[in-house]
Amino acid sequence: MKFKALTVAALTVAMPVMALAGPDDDKLVINGEIEIVTKAAAPAHMEETGIDTVMSGWHFRADETQALEMDDFDNPGMIFVDQAIDAWNMAEGSEGKSCASCHDDPSSMAGVRAVYPKWNEAAGEVRTLAMQVNDCRVNKMGADKWKYAGGDMASMEALISVQSRGMPVNVATDGPVKAVWEQGKELYYTRTGQLDLSCASCHEQNYGNMIRADHLSQGQINGFPTYRLKNAKLNTVHARFKGCIRDTRAETYSPGSAEFVALELYVASRGNGLSVEGPSVRN
Repeated sequence: MKFKALTVAALTVAMPVMALAGPDDDKLVINGEIEIVTKAAAPAHMEETGIDTVMSGWHFRADETQALEMDDFDNPGMIFVDQAIDAWNMAEGSEGKSCASCHDDPSSMAGVRAVYPKWNEAAGEVRTLAMQVNDCRVNKMGADKWKYAGGDMASMEALISVQSRGMPVNVATDGPVKAVWEQGKELYYTRTGQLDLSCASCHEQNYGNMIRADHLSQGQINGFPTYRLKNAKLNTVHARFKGCIRDTRAETYSPGSAEFVALELYVASRGNGLSVEGPSVRN
């Protein structure tokens, strides 16, 4: 009874500040030439949700924030892309290799971000982009793993994402990934914490609303990694998941955990058809 009372009290505090503030219809073109699909027909697997159109979080931001993403000279996330180019070319580890040793120019990564997370046949598992980067570091370079949601990893993910900007997200949901995708879907709809909220509570049932000082988006991750003005750094998907669950006042999973890998796969698939956008700029 005590827990239920606390939940009701917390929700009572939150709900009065919720107000309607729908997404805009602006167009995102980066550097005047890269057209980003920010609204698309919802994937078939979302039919049961009643959502007809999936939308980038860019539509839920203020004009000033949107403008930062429209020019790479203004986008603070691009600073980290430049840093990652240095890391790409730096030989490390016992093998004396760099990313460039195997993959040449970063442009060779075009299309990669659009299909992750994906099944890795050799490993027999679903892998996120971060998992694949660390696998290359350990098994190809003989170097140490990077912290899963750390700055080095976020920067490298941004560099790889830039190569696919404008390409449609096309994450598999069937075949060998099906079981993990189903696990991610279950996590998405599971209510947690003292606030008794799920991902869907905000990003499916209340997107477009203002709650406290934030404009709720659909929670799409096609723009990750994202530079958040709130903490003035690049943020990875799993770091954002951790923060969201923490905000429900619940015990959270760790970045790189099997739970977050499954959740990333499911959430990424909800954005199928949107363009790869990262590094994006958000609040």
